[in-house]
Amino acid sequence: MSDGQVTERHQKLQRHLQALVPGACLQAQAPPGIPELPLWLLGDIRSGTRLDSDCAAALMETPPYWSFCWASGQVLARWLLDRPALLQGKTVLDVGPGSGVVALAAAYAGATRVLACDIDPQALAAVQLNAVSLGLAVELSDDLDACLKVADLVTAADILYDRDNLALLARFQRAPRVVLADSRVRNLSAPGYRRGDVMDAVTWPDLDESREFNRVTLYHYGS
Repeated sequence: MSDGQVTERHQKLQRHLQALVPGACLQAQAPPGIPELPLWLLGDIRSGTRLDSDCAAALMETPPYWSFCWASGQVLARWLLDRPALLQGKTVLDVGPGSGVVALAAAYAGATRVLACDIDPQALAAVQLNAVSLGLAVELSDDLDACLKVADLVTAADILYDRDNLALLARFQRAPRVVLADSRVRNLSAPGYRRGDVMDAVTWPDLDESREFNRVTLYHYGS
């Protein structure tokens, strides 16, 4: 992707963001849990690092979720960054990538191939923008079945808030290993999945969410 294409992608995403929240902008910033991976995220609209309640309410009503690094994404990204040996020679598929933080962490930690799969073109555009900015290779797709055919490891963060997505858990098991992170599901009951560590993180920029959503649970399938 050329510099001009990067600029165009950035401008398109920023226009989309400003249609939701006038005055909003994307700024390169490093989430506190993963300083290795500065991302293009929602910048300060007024002052400080916390959004005021009106702005936060508007964003949560129609969330441009790709402009945040959510707590669960940070935890899963950190988990991967701390386990580079797990990724050597592996193809990693991240489902519902948002900003792309988990896919980018897999690429940064040395995965042989990384795919980000989403049906939202804005999310895929955000992943591409962040990947190019970091000099990392991430392939984009909206075809989950095709991606699952080649995946050694499937990752997903905060997709279970939508109960319809529970049906994906059985499909993910086409891959040898799955790691999920979720801040809203405390005791996942799904065949083959086991509960792992519980870790703390804060969505960035800080939405001042309830503290309960700063506790992220990992779930694993396979070994």
